[in-house]
Amino acid sequence: MPKITSGAFPFVGPQREALDAMVGGYQTGGYHPKSGYRRIVSPGSVAPIGLVAGWGRFPVLVAQSLVQRRIPVCVIAIQGHADSHLEYLCDHVCWSGVGRMGAHIKYFRKMGVRQVTMAGKLFKADLLYAGSPWLRHFPDLECLRTFGPLLLSRNRNARDDSLLNAVTAMYLRHAMDVVPATDLAPDLLVSEGWLAGKKHSAKLDNDIRFGWQVAKQMGALDIGQSITVKDGTVLAVEAIEGTDACIRRTGEVCRRGGWILVKVAKPNQDMRFDVPTIGPQTVQMVKEAGGVAIAVEAGRTIVVDQAETYAAAEAAGIAIVAIADTKMNAVARAA
Repeated sequence: MPKITSGAFPFVGPQREALDAMVGGYQTGGYHPKSGYRRIVSPGSVAPIGLVAGWGRFPVLVAQSLVQRRIPVCVIAIQGHADSHLEYLCDHVCWSGVGRMGAHIKYFRKMGVRQVTMAGKLFKADLLYAGSPWLRHFPDLECLRTFGPLLLSRNRNARDDSLLNAVTAMYLRHAMDVVPATDLAPDLLVSEGWLAGKKHSAKLDNDIRFGWQVAKQMGALDIGQSITVKDGTVLAVEAIEGTDACIRRTGEVCRRGGWILVKVAKPNQDMRFDVPTIGPQTVQMVKEAGGVAIAVEAGRTIVVDQAETYAAAEAAGIAIVAIADTKMNAVARAA
């Protein structure tokens, strides 16, 4: 099997090692569906994991973790969202529209998938509210069967939890379990502690405690995961537009800067999907918008490209702290 060199492949370090560990070997230059299929369905092969990949680095890192452990990975890469580098990393990749759920099931069944995981962001506002989703995405019958009761009924329900639970139920109907991506790549979950930057003042600590309580209430209502705070005042709240837009909006309303971003899991977070995530891009956006700190929930937040994220925060003078929810609850009760 040829080794991957930096000149032949856009990834470095751990990604190259993951490729070199690919089950059955790998050839450079893109994905190879026929050879990948033969390798996965060969007698004695390990059952592949089915990965539904949305936007961002998270799906790539999940795939990397699986490949390093010699577990085959078959990917439904969502068009307009997923990273094309998955083609180099995974055993088999099928690009598909978000509404072609019958095709997703057929593909996973053909590849022998019994466990499915979902990773990466889908831009819900674009998918559902930028014109008619039915005309733009040409949903197949499986998609209509899954989402029709939620989106075509008199009492429409497009809440994240409702949509994702419907997807989970669909896979279960076809004898496929949906497992948390964090179970497959647990090292991506952040541990409690001070992760980057200087420890801040008691004033900022008060803002973190206040923002934490508000963010948890938002999560319970399935609104969003992130909130920005300064001087005990809520500056912006994440809704359907996502964390990045929340950060940009904060920079517009608080030109003095000095605010914090709090990002937490829902009180009853289902770790199979929509797990809070930050990375280098989050740090860069907070820096540009004038923020000084990021507080996340330990054990329930994903930090992608951790070394790069922490280095960027140090260079920008932005503190990152991971706090256990139990500790925040204890502080709140004491107050």
